Amino acid sequence: MQATVSIEGRCDPRFRAVEDVFRENFDRFGEVGASMAVLVDGDPVVDLWGGHMDPARTKAWERDTIVNVWSTTKGIVATCIHRLADQRLLDLDAPVANYWPEFAQAGKETLSVRYLLSHQAGLPAIREPLPVGSAFKWDVMTDALAGQEPWWEPGTKHGYHAFTYGWLLGEVLRRITGETLGTYFREQIAEPLSLDFHIGLGPEHDARTAEIIPPEMPPLGEDNFLMRMLRDSESMASKRSATPGPHELRERKRPRVARR
Repeated sequence: MQATVSIEGRCDPRFRAVEDVFRENFDRFGEVGASMAVLVDGDPVVDLWGGHMDPARTKAWERDTIVNVWSTTKGIVATCIHRLADQRLLDLDAPVANYWPEFAQAGKETLSVRYLLSHQAGLPAIREPLPVGSAFKWDVMTDALAGQEPWWEPGTKHGYHAFTYGWLLGEVLRRITGETLGTYFREQIAEPLSLDFHIGLGPEHDARTAEIIPPEMPPLGEDNFLMRMLRDSESMASKRSATPGPHELRERKRPRVARR
C-alpha cells in the first residue's frame, strides 16, 4: 500500500468532508495527482492539491499545476460563441454559411449555428480518410468539414461531435473575428478574468503541465465496452473515432497532460 500523500492547501471546516474524500482518492484508490477548488458565492472554500504530476511520482503536484480537461473545453468554446451572440455579432439561428460561405455545400446551405452548438448538425465524423497529422492543420480540417454531407438530417437527431466541435465552431468564430479560438478566448475571457485556462498551450507552460497517464487496458479476453463499441466499423462511434483527433496526440514527442 502506498504511503500517505501530503495534501496541501486549505479547506473551510464546513467542507471537511470534501477534503476527506479528496484524501481518500490517494490513500484508498491510488490517485497519482490532483487538485480541486470550490467557490461559494464567490468565496473560495476549498483549494486543495496533492500527489505527483508524473506517473513515476518524481515531480510534486504544485498549486499551479495544470492538466488537460479534455471535452470540458467544449463548454469554453460554447461560451465564446455565446459571447459573440450577446454582442450581436452572431445570430445562433442564422445559417452557418452566412459567416462561413464555403460551408454551404452538400446540403448544408441552411444548417444553423445552433445545430453546431447542440450536436445536432450531423457532422461528428468525416467520411473521407485524411492524412496522418491533419488534426494539426486547421484549414485541412475545416475544408473537409465544409465539404462533408451530414450523416443525418440536421436538427432531427443528436450525436456527440467529439472531435469536430472545436473546428466547426472555431471556424465560425474565426470568420467573424479574424482571430483563432485560442486567441479570442485568451484576450476576451481568460485574461480579463485572470483564468489559468488555455486553448493552445505554449512551451513555457510545459514544466507545470502534468503528464498523461493512459488508462489500464483490461486483461486479454475480458469484455471491454470501448472495443465493443468500436468493433462495428459502420457504427457512428467507430466513424467518429476514425476522424483525426486526440488519438493523434500519441505522435507528439512531448507529453502535455495528465490523468484527471
